[in-house]
Order: sequence, then C-alpha cells, then structure tokens
Amino acid sequence: MQNIEKDIHEKFGGRLRTRVNGVLIEDDKILMIKHRMGENKSFWNVPGGGMDYNTNAAENLQREYLEETGLKIEVLDFITVTEFLQPPLHAIELFFEVRRKSGELIRGIDPEMDLNRQVIEAVEFMDINAIKAIKKSEKHQLFWNLNSLKDIRIWKGYFNFENKCIK
Repeated sequence: MQNIEKDIHEKFGGRLRTRVNGVLIEDDKILMIKHRMGENKSFWNVPGGGMDYNTNAAENLQREYLEETGLKIEVLDFITVTEFLQPPLHAIELFFEVRRKSGELIRGIDPEMDLNRQVIEAVEFMDINAIKAIKKSEKHQLFWNLNSLKDIRIWKGYFNFENKCIK
C-alpha cells in the first residue's frame, strides 16, 4: 500500500466535504471501522462517508453502510454535527443513530479507492473499554472522552475539531 496518503489527499483532501456517520449499538458494543491513513497510521470511526449530490442524508448513510459493512440499516435519530479538520481533510459530519435491518457484517470497500488500494482494515463491534484503549490520535474526537453508551445519547450541539462543544 505505497503512498496511500497521496491517494487519500487526491480523493478527499483540499476541499470541504459533507459526511454522514451512523452509530450502531448492539450488545453494548459500537460498530467501528479502522481506516489505513498512511504508513503505520490508522483511524477509527463509525461507518460513514461522503454525501452524493441529490441524495438525502439517510439514503447516503444507508449506501455507505452497505458498502463498508454489508449491513442494511434504518436511520433513526440525529445525534450531533462535528467539524473534522485535520489537513488535508476537512469535513462537516452528521452523526445519526442507526439500527440493523439485515445483512451479515463484512469488511467492505471504499468504492472511491482502487480495489488494490483499499483503506478499510477492520470492521468490528467494540465495547467502551476497547474504544478507550485506542490512542486519541487514532480515533475520531467524539470518542476521546466516551465513558459509557449513555454519553452518545447526550451528544448535542456542534463539536469542532478540537472536541469543544459550542452552544
């Protein structure tokens, strides 16, 4: 996987993107995806991705979930919005609670990347302790201070890239 950072920059960097993300909780675990971001660089977040023009947030999230996990989902309540800014990446991210409708969990693909240069390394349900054990630099900022599943349901407002809530 040589020069994956260059591929990520070319495909997703240098522009503002709108992303949708789905928080799926089953058996007190959250479905997380590990992305390869470069040589010895990883990043964990919930499934999600960029929005296609003329398709609403729920439709985009359902498409992303199917591509990345093999699961068909129902999009439930809106949870929060974040701004992710780690150059060259910049995104406004909408987080929703989701529920599995059908499907078996797989490690899917990112169709924007070549098949021989995929970035998804792992897809797994993780408990709070496993998520807490991931280094901050390797997980989405929303998960930096997660102490219980109840915390997710009280995320409200706008969180900037430094994970400070602005009211």
